[in-house]
Amino acid sequence: MTAAPRVAGWDHVSSGKVRELYVPTGTPDIASASELLLVASDRVSAYDFALEPPIPGKGELLTRLSRFWFTQLSDVPNHLIGPSEGGTPVPADVESRSMHVMPLEMFPVECVVRGYLVGSGWAEYQETGSVCGVPLPEGLSNGDRLPEPIYTPAYKAPQGEHDENISYEQTVDLVGDEVAATLRELSLHVYTEAAAIALDRGVVIADTKFEFGRDADGRIRIADEVLTSDSSRYWDARADARTDSFDKQIVRDWLSANWDRQGTPPVLPDEIVARTAARYAELIERLGA
Repeated sequence: MTAAPRVAGWDHVSSGKVRELYVPTGTPDIASASELLLVASDRVSAYDFALEPPIPGKGELLTRLSRFWFTQLSDVPNHLIGPSEGGTPVPADVESRSMHVMPLEMFPVECVVRGYLVGSGWAEYQETGSVCGVPLPEGLSNGDRLPEPIYTPAYKAPQGEHDENISYEQTVDLVGDEVAATLRELSLHVYTEAAAIALDRGVVIADTKFEFGRDADGRIRIADEVLTSDSSRYWDARADARTDSFDKQIVRDWLSANWDRQGTPPVLPDEIVARTAARYAELIERLGA
């Protein structure tokens, strides 16, 4: 992994698989920060590995998607700090792939919403007739639209460990009755609204995952990325949905065919990198983001 870029006025404090986190220069640690800067890299990850090489322009494209959806879903509080709210300036050289955000106390729950039967959900359905404990009608096929979206949370494990699907009751144990209910309600609301907007533009959102946190005043806000090609499955509504993706399924499919998930992942071929970059860009165009 290459070193995090230097950002004037900000100090780097941590690296994720695809993003870098900064605090204002002179701030001793994240806990003391009143504002944060999330800078998206061009790295791509799959199966909990950061892959090589990066996808050109990915960081900027995914930042545009998050900003687009935060604007479209303005009825749901989010973590962005707007220009009128002041704070440490964001340098122009990273502005297009950065989000200036408020610190939140993050809940250890990945809020997954599935509108279609696909991926690990399809595999589980074939064995049990359910997905993450949610019973589904008999006779569904891979890629079918579900009768209604379902909420299937996961425990957000520490970095380097695998997230774990959990029941709704387990989220109650983690965050309490009221917060668990709010996370489920907000997740289903955001997915339903976004799916309708996307479908009007010829795009299906098959599934997605959200993260939420609590601000200093106790208000729950949607945070991190939202409805990007990294956190969501996007399909072309006018084509064979299971093979015509606008997300990193291209990368996943190639890895599945060329790697047994043992040891270090292979380097992505130029053709896979180019196809992925092109599909990310096409999604931006389709949505008008």
